[in-house]
Amino acid sequence: MSKLKLIVIAAVVAVGLLAWQLGSPSRSAPNVSFTSLQDKTFSTADLENKVVLVKFWTTDCVTCIKQMPDMTETYKALASQGYEVIAVALQRDNIDFVRNFTQTRELPFTVVYDADGSIAKAFGDIQLTPTGFLLDKQGNIVKRYLGNYDKDEFVKTVQRALAG
Repeated sequence: MSKLKLIVIAAVVAVGLLAWQLGSPSRSAPNVSFTSLQDKTFSTADLENKVVLVKFWTTDCVTCIKQMPDMTETYKALASQGYEVIAVALQRDNIDFVRNFTQTRELPFTVVYDADGSIAKAFGDIQLTPTGFLLDKQGNIVKRYLGNYDKDEFVKTVQRALAG
């Protein structure tokens, strides 16, 4: 394959990944059922009128662990304004590790375990962590996050969604 073809293919892949990560505004989030580690069951529809980060993670994901303090800080700062976090531990994780991590870090937001993989599948068959979806008050996906993100930009995006 020529060098030019390789460059074109790489550019198309990069644009596709960027489009996937940024997502299209106003795409509705799937209506799924969540069960928290405290056995509270709720659905995406129950989160209406809140701005919600649905964050897929695992206890062995270095970037996920690194982001938890920022997630906690942002949650504590904005929860009173209608911001919610649903941290979805993937099916491949060990439930005992998830419970231990949640308790020892005293995570203040809702943590769920996707025991059958149905939540990850509904959001596009999530395999890579961390992957997050910011939902507006109407349940639309405002932005998709994959891997590291700029914390200040994220907070600004959440604040805009809260104001909207």
